[in-house]
Amino acid sequence: MSGESATDTRVEAYRGISRRLAVHYLRNLGGDADGPDEAVTEVAGDGWRATVETAEVRAAGSISLTEVTVTFEGDPAVLDPLIDRFAQKAMRAGG
Repeated sequence: MSGESATDTRVEAYRGISRRLAVHYLRNLGGDADGPDEAVTEVAGDGWRATVETAEVRAAGSISLTEVTVTFEGDPAVLDPLIDRFAQKAMRAGG
């Protein structure tokens, strides 16, 4: 069955970054987005695609914050380093 390539889907949630910043990071990792950073729902790169969603979540008691969920899809060999690099950027975002 040549010509077939495996794809993988991984869902990662990040707190402390905005949708705009998540999209900015994905663009810097080689992706092309489907609109301006504030309105993007999908970013695609070579061998991968990422869907970006946000939701308000309760952190503790009455404290809530924005959680950005990124669904990464693509070649597993491409996703591993992509997600690692994205996570490093997201961890540094909070200062």
